Amino acid sequence: MTRLPAHLEVSGLIRLVESQGGTAVVLAKGERDAGTILIVTMCRGEDVRLFERMPQMDGTRPFLATKSQDLEKPEEFSEYLDRRRRQDPDIWIVEVDIANAERFVELLPR
Repeated sequence: MTRLPAHLEVSGLIRLVESQGGTAVVLAKGERDAGTILIVTMCRGEDVRLFERMPQMDGTRPFLATKSQDLEKPEEFSEYLDRRRRQDPDIWIVEVDIANAERFVELLPR
């Protein structure tokens, strides 16, 4: 199965967010065609979570929650994203502020 170039997937993601009444901002622009995409979700700036693709045994690649912001130590979340960017300069990070982030992420292609 051919993979959609990362820049097109990010563009489609942003349009989908906006069509659902949310906002999206690209925090890190990665490799145009094959960069990994991370999605930081929140609702009105709260309940911050990180979703990334996780390959499954059946060949699908759904976005799964891999990290949540600790309310006691919110800076750790930003530090984690900074580390990921240093480790992989090809990574895309898209911040999404939308109601019902879990439902939104389930709409995304696998």
